[in-house]
Amino acid sequence: MLTIIEIGAIIAFAVSGLIEAARRRMDIVGVFTVAFVTAFGGGTLRDVLLDRRPLFWVQHQEYVWLVLALTLIGSPLLGLMRHRWAERVMNLTDALGLGLFAVSGAALAMAAEMPLIVVVMMGVVTGVFGGVLRDVLCNEIPVVFQDHRPYALCAFVGCWIFIGVDAIGAEPWMALLAGAGTTTGLRLLALRMDWRIPPWPRNMDD
Repeated sequence: MLTIIEIGAIIAFAVSGLIEAARRRMDIVGVFTVAFVTAFGGGTLRDVLLDRRPLFWVQHQEYVWLVLALTLIGSPLLGLMRHRWAERVMNLTDALGLGLFAVSGAALAMAAEMPLIVVVMMGVVTGVFGGVLRDVLCNEIPVVFQDHRPYALCAFVGCWIFIGVDAIGAEPWMALLAGAGTTTGLRLLALRMDWRIPPWPRNMDD
C-alpha cells in the first residue's frame, strides 16, 4: 500500500511540476528538471533525514523513467489545455501529492519508531518540500510561505489523523487513506472556500 501511495504521489507532483514549468515556457529539459525535482524532492529529504539508503528513486529507477515518460507525453498535451483548466489540474495534483507524500513520510517515520511529533513533522516536510523546490526553480516565493491558504497545516492535521486511525487498531491501509484523504480534502476545501491564515502582524514602526 505504501508503494502504491508513493507512486501516486510521484505522479501527482510530477504533473504539477510539469504544468508549472510549461506555464513558464521552459524547454523540455527545464520541464523535466522541474517535474523531477517536484516529484522526488520531498521523498529525498525524507530519506536523508531518516538515514534511509539508497534513496527511494535510486532504489526504484523505474520511478525516474515514469517521470520522463510523463514529461514526454504531457508536454504536448499541455499545449492544448486552456489556462483555466491547467490551473485547476495543478491545484488538484498538488493537493493530492501533498496528501500522499505526507502520509508516506509519517508512516516511514513511525516504522522507524520516532516520537509522534517527529512523525508528524516528517510527514509535513515530506509533503511540502517538493512543492517548495518547484516554486523556487520557477522563480516564485513558495506557495507554502505566501499563499495564506492552509497548505502545510493541512498536512499537519492529516498526519495526526493517520496516527489516530492507526492507534485505534484499524488496518494500515485505512490509516494511510484517512491521513492522505484528510490532507488532500482540507487543501482543496481551503482553495474552494478561500480559507486564509491571518498574516503575521506587521511592526507598527514600519
